[in-house]
Amino acid sequence: MRMERLSQDKIRIFLTFDDLTERGIQKEDMWREIPKVHELFSEMMDQAYNELGFDASGPLAVEVFAMPAQGMVVIVTRGKLERDADSATEDEEEVYELEVTLEQSEAIIYRFRDIEDAIGASKTLVGHLTDEGRMYRYQNQWMLCFDPAGLETSEYHALIAVLAEYGEASSITPAVLEEYGKLIISANAVKVLAENFAN
Repeated sequence: MRMERLSQDKIRIFLTFDDLTERGIQKEDMWREIPKVHELFSEMMDQAYNELGFDASGPLAVEVFAMPAQGMVVIVTRGKLERDADSATEDEEEVYELEVTLEQSEAIIYRFRDIEDAIGASKTLVGHLTDEGRMYRYQNQWMLCFDPAGLETSEYHALIAVLAEYGEASSITPAVLEEYGKLIISANAVKVLAENFAN
């Protein structure tokens, strides 16, 4: 479980599928109101408080993004609390008012610290697995984004394996890349990188 503060009232938590499996939670369970998911959420909020000083009291908006082969991203936004001080009870801090939004992103997104790593991955992929992809520059890293639609299961796993050899899975969503990243190559990024940086 990895977390980062996005603003004073917002944090992002990245859960791997191993994090979920260890707790006996399936990906589909995140869509359901079950005790194990509540326990996981309480654990996340405790860790967020200890690591980031994020106080999860009051109403919280929770966005859950499921991403294939990478895990899940949970974005927690703290709302403003409006209530009388007299009505506060001792056990109130254990109660979270949750507004949960669930989205599933099929995109495969990997980040590379060095452009050479992205080029290396592209040279391995080009002509064999895919020529596709988009490339972004985001927070001083190079990001390759793929739509797995149309890939066979074996091709999908091979693509993940190659990307993981050169870079690491990112918890960024395509929407964040489009809004905050800089689009470098809009289509066929693998082909463009492999052909333009041939030895």
